[in-house]
Amino acid sequence: MPKVKTNSSAKKRFKLTGSGKIKRRKAFKSHILTKKSTKRKHNLGKATTVCSADENNVKFMLNI
Repeated sequence: MPKVKTNSSAKKRFKLTGSGKIKRRKAFKSHILTKKSTKRKHNLGKATTVCSADENNVKFMLNI
């Protein structure tokens, strides 16, 4: 059988934590930042975990 390829876009966007959860960055931090409050931009910079509903799809893309 051939090797299963990891999805290239997924491997750049997601990392596994020590406990097995999947870490991701938040969206809406790239442009049009003038109308967003400082607090909102600060919180968008923090990493978070992938929702449990999306976890299986991400694991499939990462071949976990």
